[in-house]
Amino acid sequence: MSESLRLLDCTLRDGGYLVDSQFGDDFIRGFIRNLTDAGVDVVEVGFLKDIPHQPGSTIFNNAAQIAPYLPAQRNPAVSYVTLADYGRYDISQLEPCDGTSIDGVRACFFRKDRKAVLEFCRQILARGYLLYVQPVDILGYSDEELLDLIRDVNELHPFALSTVDTFGSMYPEDLHRVFSLIHHNLDPRINMGFHSHNNLQMSFALSQEFVRLTQGRRNIVVDATMCGMGRGAGNTNTELMASFLNTHQKAHYDLDVLLDVADNYMDGLRSRCEWGYSIPYFLAGVQSAHVHNITYLSDRPSIRARDMMHILQKLDPEVRKRYDYDLLEKLYLEELSQQIDDSASLDTLHKAVGGRKVLLLLPGHSVEEHRQEILEYIGREKPVVIHVNMCNPDFPRDFAFFSNAKRYDFWHTTTGFGDSPCILTSNIADPPAGSLCVNIHKLLKSGFRHTDNSTLVLLRLLDHLSPESVAIAGFDGYDAAKKENFVSRQLERHSYDAAKAAEINAGIREVLQNYFDTYSGSFPVQFLTPSRFEEVCRK
Repeated sequence: MSESLRLLDCTLRDGGYLVDSQFGDDFIRGFIRNLTDAGVDVVEVGFLKDIPHQPGSTIFNNAAQIAPYLPAQRNPAVSYVTLADYGRYDISQLEPCDGTSIDGVRACFFRKDRKAVLEFCRQILARGYLLYVQPVDILGYSDEELLDLIRDVNELHPFALSTVDTFGSMYPEDLHRVFSLIHHNLDPRINMGFHSHNNLQMSFALSQEFVRLTQGRRNIVVDATMCGMGRGAGNTNTELMASFLNTHQKAHYDLDVLLDVADNYMDGLRSRCEWGYSIPYFLAGVQSAHVHNITYLSDRPSIRARDMMHILQKLDPEVRKRYDYDLLEKLYLEELSQQIDDSASLDTLHKAVGGRKVLLLLPGHSVEEHRQEILEYIGREKPVVIHVNMCNPDFPRDFAFFSNAKRYDFWHTTTGFGDSPCILTSNIADPPAGSLCVNIHKLLKSGFRHTDNSTLVLLRLLDHLSPESVAIAGFDGYDAAKKENFVSRQLERHSYDAAKAAEINAGIREVLQNYFDTYSGSFPVQFLTPSRFEEVCRK
């Protein structure tokens, strides 16, 4: 292990958020062994928590549970550590260090707990472990708060104090400021660490800059994960840092072994979960927001990136660093619910739809598979045909309905969009002349995750318009096994694993069931194409 610069891989801990820490016993042992063989200086093997350890998990209660996962022949140049969140782990469970398991513990804590965590840290040191002090959200500290923390850390004299860019909000000038403050006040015998996230696509660049800043001035520890695996936008890549350090710092990490790790371990994980830069995680970075806020809002089918930004901006800066789903739901509905006078639009729609058969044509792939049956139905029944969140040129169209702002933004510039009038909900900004605009707030049902599903919104609108009957085509639901869930590849927005597809289908089914349990029942509803939801309609 280099005394001046250490590369720490925290895949089994930071990446564990994506797989509920369930990597599997063989994976954990093989992964640790390979990183050891590659010469990675410090391997973080998981969490210390009060949750009972389960086979295959990287959540442990004590060091003895970790020992069986470590190589039988220890490499003295490689250190093994774990992370303990203050308040989530009873330190009395941790036995004294005896050299058979982990060498160090990283104590993680929020700013409000920076005084309370000191005794927790002392207990780690008293048990003979290397202590890494890991303050959450270093950019959330004022200069005086950070100086106060440094004074306490100097008294503790841990192995390292880390700069943790929790929300991926850091730019180079932020790193320079924090480094200068810490470097000039931290005991020079204490290592400096750096842990970053990739929300702004800055993680690897900042890690390189940290190495340059500290060269010849500090002993350092740089955190990374294989393939950048981590919650949300992910982390600095271990393989990238190893290559950089080999080239620029005369390090000796074995890239062949790390590439084998990518092939043999990381490719399989990518089939189970996703991580990496995206626009929503960019917003989490620029707003210094907890990733769970983004995860919750991103599940909304009609939400746009700008809507997410507006909602995050409405949150108090301290509140957005945590997550409150009830508050997010309230703000999301407020973002949708611009009030308008829709009486004239409702009167026009009642005259067009009242007493007539209506066909709702949705974007599901079944409309292509059953095109001929749908066309025959239209020719035979002469319904009012409403395209939902699309304008499909293969079918006649009396109206195009949009409650999903993202879909509208895509379609309203396409050829043929203006061939029929639009029905737009009030969350659609700048409606074109001649549009029939209706208030969305009265078409939403609070308490349901998918209350803004466009089909459900339109069915609630039809409750006010008294059609003779409603037929639905293309309301397929999501199938992870299908490469195409929509009639056009241009409509695909996400890839879904089986669990995510099942979750979305269940959420839509729940709100659809509520609709049929409570709607007026003045018109029958039928499905013209196969759907995961037709059983709800039949009940």
